[in-house]
Amino acid sequence: MLYVMSDIQQLQARLRRFADERDWGQFHTPKNLVLALIGEVGELAAEVQWLTDGEVQRRLAAPALRERVADEIAGVFIYLVRFADITGIDLLSTAYSKIERNESRYPVDLARGQSTKHTQLGKSIGTEHHE
Repeated sequence: MLYVMSDIQQLQARLRRFADERDWGQFHTPKNLVLALIGEVGELAAEVQWLTDGEVQRRLAAPALRERVADEIAGVFIYLVRFADITGIDLLSTAYSKIERNESRYPVDLARGQSTKHTQLGKSIGTEHHE
């Protein structure tokens, strides 16, 4: 069987090499990577904070905001990929598993157009459901 490295695996290898060349592995603990990830998510949020959805859409058409947002998204993705690599979690298979679970938890006939949590789907407001 021919094994081809996925794009994610190639990125993980490149990030691992980048960190190893700088002796940063000592700092790339799961906790530190999660905190760095949170920081990057905060920086991404700061780019759109206080804007309406329409303003975000309009401003993303301008290169300045688009580049800043893209840079923050890259930071989020890099730390997420690095965290998955350090912890041995396969990003793609876990993402597909999560989607499959959500497809079961949020059936189209009950969830379409609803923002209701899966545990409350199909229940009438104000009534209890006993099984």
